[in-house]
Amino acid sequence: MSHDSDKLIRQLSLVAFLMAERRPLTARDVKGNVEGYSEMSDEAFARRFYSDRAELTALGVPLTSQRDEFTGEELYTLRSEHYFLDQLELDEDELAALQTALYTLEGKFAYAEPLRLALQNLALGRPGFRHAPTATAERVRVTAPDYSPELGARLSKLESAISKQRTIQFRYWTPARDRETERRLNPYALRLDEGVWYVIGHDLDRDAIRTFRVARVRSDIRFATRRERDFRQPVDFDVEAHRVVRPWQIGSQVGTARIEVQGDTAWWVHRTLADAGTVENGVFETSYSTLGPLVSWILRQNGRAIPLEPAELRHETRDALVLLRERHTGAAPATARERRIEARPPVERQPAGPVAPERFGVLQALLAHLLAACGDERTADLGADELAGRFSLPREELQPTLSLLNLVNFGGGCYTVYAEVDDDTNRVHVDKELYGDVFRKAPKLTPLEARAIRLAIEYVGPTIAADAHTPLDRVRLKLEETFGQFNLAPAKASQAGDDEEALVRTLSNGADERRLVELEYLKEGDEEPSTRLVEPYTIERELPYWRVHTWDRTVDGPRTYRLDRMRSARLTKERFEPRIGFDPNYLSEPAVAQLWHAPPIARWKLERGARALTDRSARSEVTFKTEEWLLSEVLADRGETVVFEPESMRRAVAARARALQAELGLSPRRKRTVEPA
Repeated sequence: MSHDSDKLIRQLSLVAFLMAERRPLTARDVKGNVEGYSEMSDEAFARRFYSDRAELTALGVPLTSQRDEFTGEELYTLRSEHYFLDQLELDEDELAALQTALYTLEGKFAYAEPLRLALQNLALGRPGFRHAPTATAERVRVTAPDYSPELGARLSKLESAISKQRTIQFRYWTPARDRETERRLNPYALRLDEGVWYVIGHDLDRDAIRTFRVARVRSDIRFATRRERDFRQPVDFDVEAHRVVRPWQIGSQVGTARIEVQGDTAWWVHRTLADAGTVENGVFETSYSTLGPLVSWILRQNGRAIPLEPAELRHETRDALVLLRERHTGAAPATARERRIEARPPVERQPAGPVAPERFGVLQALLAHLLAACGDERTADLGADELAGRFSLPREELQPTLSLLNLVNFGGGCYTVYAEVDDDTNRVHVDKELYGDVFRKAPKLTPLEARAIRLAIEYVGPTIAADAHTPLDRVRLKLEETFGQFNLAPAKASQAGDDEEALVRTLSNGADERRLVELEYLKEGDEEPSTRLVEPYTIERELPYWRVHTWDRTVDGPRTYRLDRMRSARLTKERFEPRIGFDPNYLSEPAVAQLWHAPPIARWKLERGARALTDRSARSEVTFKTEEWLLSEVLADRGETVVFEPESMRRAVAARARALQAELGLSPRRKRTVEPA
């Protein structure tokens, strides 16, 4: 039997023994009665028992200890009423809504496996958990710019460190300095901002609270000590106070900028940047710590934002336009050679630790399910394929998994259950042991599982609510009441969030009922919204944005629209027939632009797949569907990104930079001669 299997049996047997005794127990009691400990030396037992306690606590098992005032020995307790799932009554449509979240997010969500385990626990006793994906799951697609298998592994390790309050070490790449440094951190919380994951905690080397982007970790995340606990999170720590601010507000604020944003642009700025400033009488006021990123935002608006104050903001905007024009006039110059990059050591792809939390959770849920199937009888008979499918186990692994459960005992030869697969009939026969009913209910959700449900609701809640005709606020409220100790605080309401949910509901209904939707849409680069009549097909959650893929009847062609730019969406009575052969997820063949990035921004572009050159600049190939989008992206880089191909876009950038200088009222300045190497 493998080391993992030994540990699983030992940990589940420890849980069973502590609950069966229902009294404080010493370490000697555990060593003498629990499967796997009795054969160990005292030194080995102390090490393994210490490790198992820490892992069970991190998994959410409420194992408590206190010192005996007379003997000085540590006494351990696990009360069954603290271990099992509190009564949680979910209606079938509510459970279906959560199930849709699982299907929608699977394979694209860092918390997909904990979410699956949580729903398995919540669905115990209900037939047919594994329904076919719903229409919403088929229609909605989710993409996350930061997601990768490595990211999922890092988040799992960080969750473990946060729950155990353990100090961690890792190498971290800082793009501003383009170098890696070893960091030691007491992690307090994880945060998802604009589709990007961050870990927040006390940086021990700098003695300050710091925020780290998880995707910039360049090594395995390791525990810094062997202690059971390294720190206690400050009682006054508020993760909301560490929201990742707008790029121009990072650091100490040095002033307030005023930017003219008239008409519908003012509406859009108020809707999307309410956290960064205010809009009054067509002027956006925002505090800033550095002007460069604010200039980028202004230029991205492509004429819809006019810098007013301070004077330095106008000067930097003018200089950026001059540089854009100069670098896009004439033939593109040659660039340096591509730099050879040394291969990095592989980063962990699975959560560190001998036993993955997912495997422990599967065994807990499977044991509860087998006992629930027995009910008041001593035996039960289940379909092997159905049981394996329900718990996402390969059919060939079902018997080895059941064999592990057969070895879980309460001490003294009292076991929980005996289950065996009969390959001739393809059935599973279950015998409930004397003390088996102790595990008949599902265990509480672990902190990781509860967090997975909360994040799933935040990711795709509006779409699921529209499909299930059930506001997920109702589901969330029940979860908060049951699992409040797992930081399931209510999300802060926002006007943008309410608008977004209403838009998603309208578009989702249009796709379901095959009805045309009339959009009032503010296109990037336009000052006023236009009216579009569209056939909605699929919705995409490309963090942090929602998009809808349509056939636009107004222009008689495929179009994709961002929901944050929709002023309204109205469901019409007119119906449409789906277009044969039309794939709304690949609306047109994208064009490819060859770009060069100057050293000041090349380091950030490397994160997005650019190739490093020997002079510290970079080259990249970027796909684009509209020239307007590419133009805004290039303008936003303030002349530090240069289009090499297509040649037509070089001319378009130079012409637009010249026109913008006049439109924004920025006087010309002496010609610059800076050119890419």
